[in-house]
Amino acid sequence: MLNEEEKRFMTWWEENRNRKHKVLRFLYVGLPLGVVVVIAIFVNFLAGWYSRASMAMSQEHNSLFLVLLVAALGIVAFIVIFSARHKWEQHEQHYKELRARQEKS
Repeated sequence: MLNEEEKRFMTWWEENRNRKHKVLRFLYVGLPLGVVVVIAIFVNFLAGWYSRASMAMSQEHNSLFLVLLVAALGIVAFIVIFSARHKWEQHEQHYKELRARQEKS
């Protein structure tokens, strides 16, 4: 038998499962995490502890900044999409497990 919290989750997920699967909802789930990861990478890169990275930046490669920017956008996009889909799949799996348990009893 399902407890009250599980019943509330099932009701909530039945109402919101299609709305939670939209692309704009993905942004606020994973965007903060993606931005934090990219900022950490840039701080690490610009800190100067790795001498080869410092030499590469000091040689005035104009394309290096563009490559880093594209890589940063790629990292953010991957984290946003992956984390949102992962969270949606977790909710969907939990819903299916509760549904199977409800039908069994």
